[in-house]
Formats: sequence, C-alpha cells, structure tokens
Amino acid sequence: MAKLILLRHLKSQWNKENRWAGWTDGPLSKEGKKEAKAAAQKLFKFKIDKVYTSPLFRNQDTVARVFEYSSKYPFFVHLDSGKMQKWGYFKDLSKNNVLVYVSEKLNERYYGKLQGENRESMMKKYGKEKVRLWRRSYNVAPPGGESLKDVVKRVIPFYKKFIEKDLRSGKNVLVVASHNSLRAIVKHVEKISDQDIINLEIPYAGTLIYNS
Repeated sequence: MAKLILLRHLKSQWNKENRWAGWTDGPLSKEGKKEAKAAAQKLFKFKIDKVYTSPLFRNQDTVARVFEYSSKYPFFVHLDSGKMQKWGYFKDLSKNNVLVYVSEKLNERYYGKLQGENRESMMKKYGKEKVRLWRRSYNVAPPGGESLKDVVKRVIPFYKKFIEKDLRSGKNVLVVASHNSLRAIVKHVEKISDQDIINLEIPYAGTLIYNS
C-alpha cells in the first residue's frame, strides 16, 4: 500500500519571530535546522520514491537537510514554465538520486498586506478572532491575500494531476511544503468540512502519514 507522507518545513527565521512569511523567501532558523535529524528519522522508516515541494527556500532547504540523513540525495526538477524547466534537464540519474519536483502550486498561502507583520501586533490591532479567521478559516482571506479556499483551488488540481497519480501507481510520495498548502491536502484527503478545517494545525516539522 502506497504511503503519502506530508512534512511541514522546519521552523524558519520568520516563524521564530512570529511574523507572517507567506510567499516571502527567508531562511530556516538555527533552531529549525536542528530539527532535521528527528524529522528524517520519521520519514526514512519508509522508502521514498518521489518528493514534491515548492520553490520557497525554506521548503527546498528542508528537503536537502532531511536527506542528509538518507543514503540517497535529492535531484530537483522544476515543473513550472520558464528556463529552469527547459534547461534544468537531465539524461540519466544514478540509483542514489530521488527526484524532487518543484512547483509554486505548493507555496504557502499568500498573506497579502500581512506579510512581514508580527502576529501579536496584528492581534492587538484587529483582535484575536479576526486574525484567527485570517489564519485558519476556509473562506476568509487576509487583506489583499488568499483564503484557504484559494489555496485549495491551486493545490488540489496539482495534487490530483501528479501526486495522486504516483500514489495509484504504488509509489511512496513525500510532500514537503508550507502550512496552508499541506492543510489544503489534508482537507482533501480526510474530507474535512469547510467549518472544521479551522481546527487543523500542523506543527513545524510535523509529519502526517496516510495509506493510499
């Protein structure tokens, strides 16, 4: 039975500072980097056939760091249009490689005007419940940004086109991504209602495993 393994990226510097990162492209924190070994110990109980991630550095760096504890190493393949897709080609890979497919479809929710802002400061300005709705609800979008519903609209077609196809063929698939792109996948896989999804939170370096 094929495994779907979801890993939220290691804690980033802006996570540490309690700031919204969204599509901004900052690094992992020193604390986050130290979580790589523990995350790898959970992942590599299983054979990983394919990996999917986003172009955000914190996601790709998480992939690279956890694979330091594997006998294989990742080879990144860019799925989105552009020269990286056309020119980053290869003719053959060694048996020691694992393909990592990269697409911005798996990026974090775009937080619009909140990106870079401190969450505590915004709670004082707008109230805790408003901020909670921006962060966790299905339909409510932060100012100028995406709702989780918007994230689902870009993530799930990608999931069905690539990841579900791999799972049906018996491959174990690892998805390393940001919080809301993973929440979109979990909502789809577990058939969580629009109302109940507000209660789902995945910790930094959190791992979820599903039999497909």
